[in-house]
Amino acid sequence: MITVVIATRLREDRLDYLTAMHTSLTRQSVPWEAVIAIDGADPQRLPAPLAADPRVRTLALPRPVGAACARNLALNDVRTEYVNWADDDDEFTDDAMSVRLTTLESAGVGWCAGWSQDLHPDGSTTLWECPAPPGRHEAGDVWTYWKTPADTIPIGPTTILARTDLVRAAPMGGLVQGEDYMTAIGVTCLAPGILLPVPVYRYRKHPGQLTAQPGYDQLESAAREHAWQYGRSLRSALQNHQPKPTFGDRPLEPAAGVPV
Repeated sequence: MITVVIATRLREDRLDYLTAMHTSLTRQSVPWEAVIAIDGADPQRLPAPLAADPRVRTLALPRPVGAACARNLALNDVRTEYVNWADDDDEFTDDAMSVRLTTLESAGVGWCAGWSQDLHPDGSTTLWECPAPPGRHEAGDVWTYWKTPADTIPIGPTTILARTDLVRAAPMGGLVQGEDYMTAIGVTCLAPGILLPVPVYRYRKHPGQLTAQPGYDQLESAAREHAWQYGRSLRSALQNHQPKPTFGDRPLEPAAGVPV
């Protein structure tokens, strides 16, 4: 039913985290598989629990290409109806897949997301409620909760379980960081979905995470600006090119005095 796509360079400081991510997947109650895009690293370094799990498939890239490209190339190997992006140092909550899959199947929407938690080194968690409110959102509505590029993104990219065709239509953006902002905005612009008020994903806080690296802030504002403009333009293009309702072969016109 679900494929989890993870890009990794199999860095030594992340191998235990990747194993923990896999462990969180083994606790899911619905069928899943994972595609691990190994970004230019030696595939023999894949932790033994993942290498031994038949649900885990690998895509070994011959040279480092970066997270966005590695994730998109791994998307070619997805063969399930739904897909979820994930990072190699994070975890899913135990019911993350079941609660969102049930909602997707019953509501017939294109995506379902939840809240996330920050996972601290001592094992404690802090809940993050994204700016987009819980409930159903029509296509393009999520972007409206991202008021300016400098504001917090409206929804957590890795909290989104979505139809594979939507993710292929709005994959990772061509950025060195913030590429996941674009897929989150793209997927939610292309189809209606539901945000559940429950945590489904845990972002691990540690010194090796991307956001803690020197120089991260140098490109963050530009990445946010690009993703924000993409969302505004995509939403506008989709809304402005909706076909007008017709009666027979004539377009319906509003009655006099009725606002359009």
